[in-house]
Amino acid sequence: MSTPQKPIAKISVAVLSWNGRRHLETCLAALAGQDDPGVDWEVLVLDNGSTDGTADWLRATVLPRVRLIASPVNLGFCAGNNRLVAEAAGDAVAFLNNDTRPRPGWLKALAAALAAAPPDVAAVSGQIVDWAGERLDFGRGAVTFDGHAFQLDFRRPLTVARVPAAGEELPFACGGNMLIRRASFLAAGGFDEDYFAYLEDVDLGWRLWSGGERIVFAPEAVVHHRSSATSDLLGLYNRGFLFERNAFLTAYKNYEAGLWERIMPALLLTLLSRTQTLLLDHNPGTATLRLDPYAGHIANTAPTPPEDGHGTPPSPVQLPPAWTWQGFKVRWRGYGPGDFLRRGARKLLGVAPAPLAADGAQPPSLTDERTIAQLRALSWLLGNLDRVADRRAAIQARRKRSDREIFARFPLYLVPTYPGDHALFASPGFQAWLPADLPLVSKSLEEIMEMRE
Repeated sequence: MSTPQKPIAKISVAVLSWNGRRHLETCLAALAGQDDPGVDWEVLVLDNGSTDGTADWLRATVLPRVRLIASPVNLGFCAGNNRLVAEAAGDAVAFLNNDTRPRPGWLKALAAALAAAPPDVAAVSGQIVDWAGERLDFGRGAVTFDGHAFQLDFRRPLTVARVPAAGEELPFACGGNMLIRRASFLAAGGFDEDYFAYLEDVDLGWRLWSGGERIVFAPEAVVHHRSSATSDLLGLYNRGFLFERNAFLTAYKNYEAGLWERIMPALLLTLLSRTQTLLLDHNPGTATLRLDPYAGHIANTAPTPPEDGHGTPPSPVQLPPAWTWQGFKVRWRGYGPGDFLRRGARKLLGVAPAPLAADGAQPPSLTDERTIAQLRALSWLLGNLDRVADRRAAIQARRKRSDREIFARFPLYLVPTYPGDHALFASPGFQAWLPADLPLVSKSLEEIMEMRE
């Protein structure tokens, strides 16, 4: 049986803001108009290294219940919110995005849902809608086999989107609208500060579930959200780095022993396929990377038949010397006129051969920012293996619920999202690496969310 939880005596509303003063003015006004939640509460605002005068404005503005905490630098979403939890006086913390407008009954609904929940419920997630209140932003989430996640029915009209019922279990609560017991948050390790931003709530949710706790939904706890208003400040390609790195971290740390070793090859294939596809399709000169150097004259493996067209072609090791007529013809045909003359000129001048393609094209150049983001993610992961391994060990040491039980509630998703995913996921070679006993739901992006034109 679960140990009874002490009643919540005070709630701390945690609001992180980075250059978001224009959003805070609306958000804090909406917080000031909240219905009485039935418990004492406070609002903590962390000015996260802003340069838009947020801290000075908050110091000069009298706002009820609001306490300012200032950081001279941007700590990121994860470390910033961990700082707010450390400063919080409440025994439960409500995380709220600064670019939201909570409805008057928001905090009361969260507090009531957590108070009424069984003692093993660590967190309650509220509903997020668009600014006009017409479309769903977050109701329920889904985790993919490789640690990414989706907001199911994202952008769909509320008239057709499926909004979870009160008390319905969720794999994770959205970090922009959730109430969590402070003790549970700290015991699970809080937000992983390596993430900086994105997927930190997915990672926390998996840790809560594996640690024996649960997360449920409170549909009446509604906030309106200016989608991507803050995240756009990070830049598209920087977000790509965070998504890929953080997804791999989520999978690596949280899959239980025995399952991780079996799913890892499929994760690595997916990460490498995305990186290779971006590299080959979006950078100049990368056609040369498709060449097999042992399938032609580059390595003397495509010998020229005898002049009369009969008999056995000479072995690759029998390539005639370059100074003979036969050697000249073989190389002329193999390299092509342009590359042949360039190589000859370089030899006469004593210059080392240039890395040219077989057709004389320019050498590969890395110019695409999406590709660079992928390579940065790989570089970070390789450079932090030992530290992340320690975190994996700590997470697994506190496990009380198996992944089999978690995935029975929340099957993992297989969703082609990045360039190259469709071909890879349809490949029998890839599918052979997916564990047969792993529950998977295959969906397209169009089935997951409303796609923008």
